[in-house]
Amino acid sequence: MKDKIVITAKYKVKRSTTLLPFLLEKINTSRNNIKHLLSNKQVLVNGNQVSQFNFPLANEDEVAITKTPVLTNNQVKKTNEKRPHLDIIYEDEDFIAINKPAGLLAVASDKEITDTAYSQVFEFLKTKNKRPYVIHRIDKETSGVLVFTTNVKLQSRLRLEWNKYVKYRGYIAICEGHLENKQGTLKNYLANNEYNLVYVSNNKNDELAITNYKVLKENKNMSLLDINIETGRKNQIRVQLANINHPIIGDDKYGHKETFKRLGLHASSLQFINPYNHKEIKIIAKIPNTFYSLFNGNVKNK
Repeated sequence: MKDKIVITAKYKVKRSTTLLPFLLEKINTSRNNIKHLLSNKQVLVNGNQVSQFNFPLANEDEVAITKTPVLTNNQVKKTNEKRPHLDIIYEDEDFIAINKPAGLLAVASDKEITDTAYSQVFEFLKTKNKRPYVIHRIDKETSGVLVFTTNVKLQSRLRLEWNKYVKYRGYIAICEGHLENKQGTLKNYLANNEYNLVYVSNNKNDELAITNYKVLKENKNMSLLDINIETGRKNQIRVQLANINHPIIGDDKYGHKETFKRLGLHASSLQFINPYNHKEIKIIAKIPNTFYSLFNGNVKNK
């Protein structure tokens, strides 16, 4: 079991820079002390231990100082702690995409710092002298397409105008029961409550969520849906289906009462434009075998 990481300070990056000058600006200490923190493996960037003083930073990166040295992912592997396989489904000069397994955080959080999809991609790209930059996220419980860029200028452009460059966000979902309308569009305004749970709101000043769905197959108790979303709101598919009394299976957060070994939601495809060369990129993540088994195997990616 890995030791708990104790964070003593945390800083958000607001503009592109490099690690040493950033820390000099944030911490009231000497250059030598900061270099000691780096060499002693007490500096994390997005949950990854970094000792390179000129490591590139981008807007929205999070830099943390730890109380004690932190093992890198490679060092953790040597302790025989099992690591999941990194399923790379797309890679070019500017992007890398993985088929993220359900149950793995996309990026670090207060509850989990180092065991993330970002960290796995980070370790992989180190061998190529690159680093990943976050451009979008999917829920921890959701599997499927997760894309990072390796170009800081692209990251800045895409984070600012992600909805402009995304052309299609496809999901496969398994929900409880049978929908009366086999094809339709769900439009709701969404808000967060005090417990950070998303709910459908009647306030038109809240965030509009638009979800298109089509029933592909049904079995006795469940429906298999082909979904594409026009907006990228937090938990929108889960909340909107629960709102019409068809919660996604395995979603105890938003209303599914029966047990299922994972959330029945998979990000199956993502299509977007590279804003620099205008190349259209389409990435597909294979549908999990557990989805096939519930519907006699007759499920195909689009």
